[in-house]
Amino acid sequence: MNRELIINVTPAEITIALCEDKVLVELNKEQCQTGFSVGDIYLGKVRKIMPGLNAAFVNIGHEKDAFIHYLDLGTQFPSMQKLAASQQPGKRGLRAETMKLEPPVEKGGKIGDYLQVGQQIMVQVAKEAISTKGPRLTADISLAGRNVVLVPFSSKVFLSQKIRSAEEKKRLKRIAAAVLPKNFGVIIRTAAMEAKDEDIEHDIQTQIDRWRKTVAAIRRSTAPAQLMSEMSRANTIIRDSLNGSFSQIVVDDEALYNEIRNYVKVIDPEMVKIVKLYKGTVPIFDNFDISKQIKSLFAKYVSLKRGAYLIIERTEAMNVIDVNSGNRTKAEDNQEQTAMDVNLAAAKEIARQLRLRDLGGIVIIDFIDLHKAQNKQALYDEMVKLLATDKAKHTVLPLTKFGLMQITRQRVRPVAVESVSDVCPTCNGTGKIEPTVLLDKKIENQISFLTEDRGHKYIKLVVSPYVAAFLRKGIWSLRRRWEWKYKVRLEIAEDQSTGIIEVHYHDRKDNDLIGK
Repeated sequence: MNRELIINVTPAEITIALCEDKVLVELNKEQCQTGFSVGDIYLGKVRKIMPGLNAAFVNIGHEKDAFIHYLDLGTQFPSMQKLAASQQPGKRGLRAETMKLEPPVEKGGKIGDYLQVGQQIMVQVAKEAISTKGPRLTADISLAGRNVVLVPFSSKVFLSQKIRSAEEKKRLKRIAAAVLPKNFGVIIRTAAMEAKDEDIEHDIQTQIDRWRKTVAAIRRSTAPAQLMSEMSRANTIIRDSLNGSFSQIVVDDEALYNEIRNYVKVIDPEMVKIVKLYKGTVPIFDNFDISKQIKSLFAKYVSLKRGAYLIIERTEAMNVIDVNSGNRTKAEDNQEQTAMDVNLAAAKEIARQLRLRDLGGIVIIDFIDLHKAQNKQALYDEMVKLLATDKAKHTVLPLTKFGLMQITRQRVRPVAVESVSDVCPTCNGTGKIEPTVLLDKKIENQISFLTEDRGHKYIKLVVSPYVAAFLRKGIWSLRRRWEWKYKVRLEIAEDQSTGIIEVHYHDRKDNDLIGK
């Protein structure tokens, strides 16, 4: 499998596209100003105790208070709280490796026994703010590296279930035991199977250093405050996914390119050569045919082969996917086999759509009715197999007697489709736009203003491909006529992300002329 990571950087956000064999399978958006990413560690202040929910609301600086449940405190919360409290100004700071651990949290306890309003606590973001809900927190803090996940106030070494070799398990446990200080545990990830001893040791030591810096930050912080920021989303994906199947990582921003290159140099020096800086004039997503896939794949209707299609609807409570055969069943005699073929094709696309849109919560799939028990089982087995590569925690249930399949999938970030859908800037949600017959007149008026009033001799028109074709049509095109009439050099640049009748006017340095 050939994998590529294509990264588009704008002042407002970073968009990361993961492609497998040129097909878009994951799309991540990271807002540059919002913060509050999964894995970030904060010093928060308890705002409200909710005994009925056995939970509390905590202020970590987000516009909405974050939520923490009693079960998310973790068994070693008293020890964690004792360490955090010792870092307050004027107190003698403790160290995790020399502390005597406090009694663990009881499973059936009440949150009021451990938290009070106004109390400062050390927490980690487990889920980003989604819709009307604030971030979800955990006090069971861990720090993830490429090969290991460090777990403070634990003394155990856990291994990924995918590590099956007894000899390899013994090697990894030996490495961890030799490096870990007292009161620190570790989860060894699958990637460690391919790593050298010194790389695993370095990874563990790096996470211990991050932990010490995080604890030290408490002394100079007042809640709410961020103590430690997780890596950028791009580096997180690289950390968790980078292997020999990656053919290239392409980014269109030099600063991020250097950051990614330096990070890859640390974790896998031999892969540095695949990190490339994109310098083309065409937008990076257009160049790699990603823009077209985003527009088609995030639609309500998703086409399958031979006329079949999916309808994907999102509600507040769940996501619903309907599988339709189109006109296939009318043309074929074997209804059961036709239904099975369509369902298998749909299952493959649905598994991809779950990752692509990052759909979470409850997903209900209405497959075409199957009558044979072995076909129902085969469809269920195929869906389980297709979702095996999905890193999000999920559960797949067999088909019900009504032909419905239920899937639950972990959601830790806002649904990706929400961030690529917005109120139309052209019609402002009305569904109506200016008459297209007046578009050429509108453009000409702006060119007249920019040349005769502002004195510009060069104008770049950034338009949709449809408008670009319209302006270039014919030997004596509108573009040539305007160049001759206004004595100006006109360049027409196509941009697939531009609205159908949207027009931008730029100078040679790509500065917006209308906004100046």
